[in-house]
Amino acid sequence: MNKPAVVFLGFVVAIGAVSAGGAWYTGKQLEPVLQTAIQNANKELQTSMAGVDGTLALELVSLDRGVFSSTAHYRLKGQGSVFGEDNPTPELLFVDHIEHGPLPFSRLVTLKWLPVMATSHYELEKNPTTEKWFAASKDVSPLKGVANIGYSRSVSGNVELLPLEFKDDTSSVSFSGANLDFDSSAEGKKVKAEGFMNSLKVAAVDANGAPFEAQLNGLTVASNLEKSTFGFYTGQNTVELTDTKVTFGPQKAVLTLKGFEQKDSSETKDNNLAGRVDYKIDEIGYQGKPVGSAAMAVSMKNVDIPAMLVLTKLYQDKMQPVQAAAAAGQPVPELQLTEAEQTLAEANVNQVLAAKPQLAVENLSLKTTHGESKFNLVVDLAKPTSMELPPVELGKQMVSLLDANLTLSKPMISDVAALQAQVGGVTDPQAIEQQSQMAAEMVSGMAVGTQLATLVGTDVVSKLHYANNEVTFNGQKMTVEQFIGFVMSKVGAVSGAQ
Repeated sequence: MNKPAVVFLGFVVAIGAVSAGGAWYTGKQLEPVLQTAIQNANKELQTSMAGVDGTLALELVSLDRGVFSSTAHYRLKGQGSVFGEDNPTPELLFVDHIEHGPLPFSRLVTLKWLPVMATSHYELEKNPTTEKWFAASKDVSPLKGVANIGYSRSVSGNVELLPLEFKDDTSSVSFSGANLDFDSSAEGKKVKAEGFMNSLKVAAVDANGAPFEAQLNGLTVASNLEKSTFGFYTGQNTVELTDTKVTFGPQKAVLTLKGFEQKDSSETKDNNLAGRVDYKIDEIGYQGKPVGSAAMAVSMKNVDIPAMLVLTKLYQDKMQPVQAAAAAGQPVPELQLTEAEQTLAEANVNQVLAAKPQLAVENLSLKTTHGESKFNLVVDLAKPTSMELPPVELGKQMVSLLDANLTLSKPMISDVAALQAQVGGVTDPQAIEQQSQMAAEMVSGMAVGTQLATLVGTDVVSKLHYANNEVTFNGQKMTVEQFIGFVMSKVGAVSGAQ
């Protein structure tokens, strides 16, 4: 045997020895690792189910240990009205074939030689809860995946949902399948995920016999998150959808969306939370005719986290019996706070306001062929001297700044009115043009005539600014009381005219 062959053989023997020894060690250590993972999973499930009438719990049913591999069975149990009247106690069963580290065979054959504690191959098992799901996937497990568990307790892998076809007398589902790749550090402190779905089509008939159909194509999701010291995740999420088509109502109206995108981000600093979410739709269509494009951006900052967590839990605790009663078809109980709860709520509302939070609609816009309308709003809040102040004085102290701007494009209004006329069956071009111009002039005339807006070129514009107990409305300065009286008189006049 030549020297290179001897060296290679020695290398193979060394790998075999290390792998066998590591596999034995992993087999001994596997159960406590799984139990710790299940405990952490149950904490996350408990958090995610807060505020609803239902619980989810994961448990290890059995673990058959071997030298090089083990087989585990898990049960995910649900209970509560949130799961519906037909199956209020659903169960999902999973089987997990675990290859022991440090060099599982499935990783060796794919040239992944980085040592891991174990590689898990899991899939959903058939039971009464999932038998229809299995039938839709032609009796193969509709959910399966792989997870590689590192010695640092990090986890990386993949989740796969198989294609489904289902149809009965009133509904049908056609699903292309989906894949999600994930990478998590120890105890899920940092999580990254990327997933894709080609298509999903759902058709049904509502209680009144009207058809409903939704088709989604090209769904992509991506997340990069980190668990904060408060126990929830912050970071970035992105959802993109290439095409959406929804058919609804007795007339089978068709709404189409192309190029939908949602991006959100959040971060914590000290005890404060800041976040932002952006939406955009490149093309909106209705009944086969183009409407335009749309965008929205919403943000918040200086939100006191400890106080918001207290208020959120209080709300969830109060809503749970309401949801349970509604699901059971019983009278909904009246929401009431005890004296202690009232005191707790007031203290934490004051704490939230003391942080001077800001809420903003940074952009809300609709753009058509000939024009674009926009709206933005910024509200800065502050803690008042007392919550027992008269309403107007309380509002003046609680809102330290308000800035709102509305721009309505007359050409955009004409475009929307023309579309309504066409959808309504009007085919004569002159009649469509006349209706669209009348709609734009009516909105413009009403807004300008009531002095609630001004006309700038072809735009109907309304601007409101409030700070330091002074209101500036469309260039006119006034007190808060004068502004309220002015608006009420104009709204009353419009209502009387109608």
